[in-house]
Amino acid sequence: MRLSLGMIGGGEGAFIGGVHRMAARLDDRWTLVAGAFSSDAGRSRAFGQALGLGEDRCYGDWRAMAEAEAARPDRVDAVAIVTPNHLHHGPAKAFLEAGIAVICDKPLTTGLADALDLAATVARTGAPFVLTHNYSGYAMVRQMRAMVAAGTLGSIRVVQAEYAQDWLATALPGNKQADWRGDPTQAGPGGALGDIATHAYHLATYVLGSAADQVSAETSCFVEGRLLDDDVQLRLRWAGGARGQLWASQVAVGAANGLRLRVYGETGGLEWSQEDPDILRYTQLGEPPRALRRGGPGLAAAANAATRIPAGHPEGYLEGFAQIYADAADLIAAHKAGRPAPATDLPGIAAGVEGVQFIEAAVRSAAADGRWTALGEGA
Repeated sequence: MRLSLGMIGGGEGAFIGGVHRMAARLDDRWTLVAGAFSSDAGRSRAFGQALGLGEDRCYGDWRAMAEAEAARPDRVDAVAIVTPNHLHHGPAKAFLEAGIAVICDKPLTTGLADALDLAATVARTGAPFVLTHNYSGYAMVRQMRAMVAAGTLGSIRVVQAEYAQDWLATALPGNKQADWRGDPTQAGPGGALGDIATHAYHLATYVLGSAADQVSAETSCFVEGRLLDDDVQLRLRWAGGARGQLWASQVAVGAANGLRLRVYGETGGLEWSQEDPDILRYTQLGEPPRALRRGGPGLAAAANAATRIPAGHPEGYLEGFAQIYADAADLIAAHKAGRPAPATDLPGIAAGVEGVQFIEAAVRSAAADGRWTALGEGA
């Protein structure tokens, strides 16, 4: 069953909008039919028509789109929100209240009050909500999650997460993507913290199956004139006893998209890198390391379900993103038909709230010289 999709943001020059459109198409589960693609009404309508959308569904702004789509008998099944962070809350709430499912980029909002408001809106309306932490769509990340849940590693002791890039190693005046990410009014209180540390944090908590309880953080701004952090180094504590470290940097010269997660338990360890995503390194205590391969033998059902092509044919960023859209299609189709929601590993509104709690706790901790700070403190 193919569902209809609307989009807020993602117009000309927006990297992530194109990614969402490609990911939604990959498994033939979605058709883009409507959108408000830019804050400039004329550019928004022109861009939508260039994508082949009907003129009547190319909107000048998201408010007009929410009102018009809610009134249509063939309204969109879901809306993807791919705007800068400060424009997540308003559109998400409007479409949820119209009974339209929402697929939203992370972080959920720029502040915890808005995040909790959206959580309450989801609970009140019952509309499906999906957060596009796309790295949770990778097959071998789901294999890690399944192995941890099955107790394969024993009790978890140590978690090491990192996300290193170098694209902001210098000032980039006039770069659209850099400009909004460096503007606190659009990005929120975190730079690298909100942009990529949230991915590393979610990856760790997704695999462990639980949010951290406390964080101790140091944030740095190495590029002169920058208003938000470009490097984050922090420690994490879980209530179950696990301890973690997380490093996220956008000034690590030579790093491209270095997202990496290592998890160590009493009896085994796992290592995964986004730049070599088909391989999961697994070591059982007292035995030589093994390389588990996507599409290969011995994997969990969750990993096999996220595999499209045979082993040796690499799957990566777009396929991981597409898995989020495929799972979202299953969830939203069941909701439309009045069926129980399928079992899913999708990140949703709870993951969104946890991500904002993580950002705010890290900002407070850094301001207090690394004081251990509870997630949700001050909520």
